[in-house]
Amino acid sequence: MQIVRRPRVIIRRCPTYDVERIRRIVREGMEEMDLRPRGRTLIKPNTVASGQFFPHAYTRPEFLEGVVKALRDRDDGQVTELAVGERCGITIPTRMAFEGAGYYPMFKRLGLKHYHFEEEPQREIRLEHEGRLRDYLFTPEPVAKADFFVNCPKFKSHPWTTVTFSIKAYIGIQDDRHRLIDHDHRLNEKIRDLQFIIQPELIAIDAITAGEGRMLTPVPVDLGLVILGNNQVAFDAVCCWILGIDPMTVEHIRLAHEAGFGPIELEDIDISGDVSLEEAQLKARGFKVGLIRVEKYFEGTHITAYAGPPPEAEHTDYCWGGCPGAIEEAIEVLRQYDAQCDEKLPRLHVVFGAYEGPIDARPGEKVVFIGDCTNWKGNLNGKLIRVESVYRDRSERDPYTAKHDDIFAKMVKVTGKLALSRNDDYLRLEGCPVSVAEQVLALVGLGGLKNPYLAPDQLVQFNKAYLTTRGVTAARRLKGQPYQVHGPCGRGGAAPEEVKAPAAAPPPGGE
Repeated sequence: MQIVRRPRVIIRRCPTYDVERIRRIVREGMEEMDLRPRGRTLIKPNTVASGQFFPHAYTRPEFLEGVVKALRDRDDGQVTELAVGERCGITIPTRMAFEGAGYYPMFKRLGLKHYHFEEEPQREIRLEHEGRLRDYLFTPEPVAKADFFVNCPKFKSHPWTTVTFSIKAYIGIQDDRHRLIDHDHRLNEKIRDLQFIIQPELIAIDAITAGEGRMLTPVPVDLGLVILGNNQVAFDAVCCWILGIDPMTVEHIRLAHEAGFGPIELEDIDISGDVSLEEAQLKARGFKVGLIRVEKYFEGTHITAYAGPPPEAEHTDYCWGGCPGAIEEAIEVLRQYDAQCDEKLPRLHVVFGAYEGPIDARPGEKVVFIGDCTNWKGNLNGKLIRVESVYRDRSERDPYTAKHDDIFAKMVKVTGKLALSRNDDYLRLEGCPVSVAEQVLALVGLGGLKNPYLAPDQLVQFNKAYLTTRGVTAARRLKGQPYQVHGPCGRGGAAPEEVKAPAAAPPPGGE
């Protein structure tokens, strides 16, 4: 598709999750932007986590239903398939996330096709733009083949990227094994590269009840808004301004803009609707976003954190996209499942990156070195300890050969490490990054906390979703259908046409 050069963002008032009101707002927005769905129309919600412990982390089913009905209202016979697809948070089956979000009754009622992206063939997409991290990425076939793409994210904060609007939600167009590659201090560049896979012609964000502070466990904020757009750089820029944030300070938005995916200045964006930008800013006043360094985050708790720079120190002095943010999310998840989490945890010290200072650990206080790039030399309880970096350059991590460890494999691995280090002063967790799931499991073992993956009220649901997903992928293999399809991929109409970076501003004096 051609990138819209004069985009529109529409801000509409919607105080409740009224399906018919959402339908009308989205339909009227599509009419204003002259949009009609066509061909294989794919809708992607944000369903990173759902259910009773994550009630504000996902796009609500009522919102999604309103969008689906609006698309059908605007279909003039060109749609050949209308479907919803997503990959939820790592290690959780998307089937469980859809169940917890209440999507399945809506799918059945509407007769709506849906995809669990980790169960679909993964297609290779070649990249050619300058500054790319990789020459190719993998994405689920429904994404690669989509003709009309609709992004329906949740209006949220994020501990790694400040905010989650439209652009950041692209993490959900990769499965676990590919999502974790480059999910480190280059995360914002990874998100930029994902934009070359597909572009939405319609964005509709669930900002009726927004989520502040966190990604998985955000605090609800009643914004009472539905925001629509036809260019996601412009869309995310307006959402930033609603929060009083300069979008140029949000790295993944800036990078997408610099890659030519859309304008970022308000004078280059047409804003309309029944809520002005100023009114929306008043509604969002005081909204808390992400990006809290791990040392600050754990102040006043039983955990003391120490963070040094990641590899390639000239690029950044902190790994916003990797292990430090993951442990913040891990603690928030554990607090949801175990009300005594903070009281149960013993005094711990967690270390990230190439940290060079002292570690103030007393006898009996475990030190946990987290991540492949952790590197430290010093004294712990009178003993000289040296922890070496085992970081591999990203060029050595090939998406062709990437493997996926499911949650039960992770349980075995983490349990084994805890057992082997029971009598040691420190524990080393390797990975780049060490995922939220693994850090949850490590903290469960160290603190005797309730294990979210074994919660009695979710165990049956989890195992049902897990076994069904495993069964589907096994059946595909038995039929000779490869999970990863290598080689050139025929693309749908939502693939972006040639993207050119915006022209540089002329130097002073017009020369």
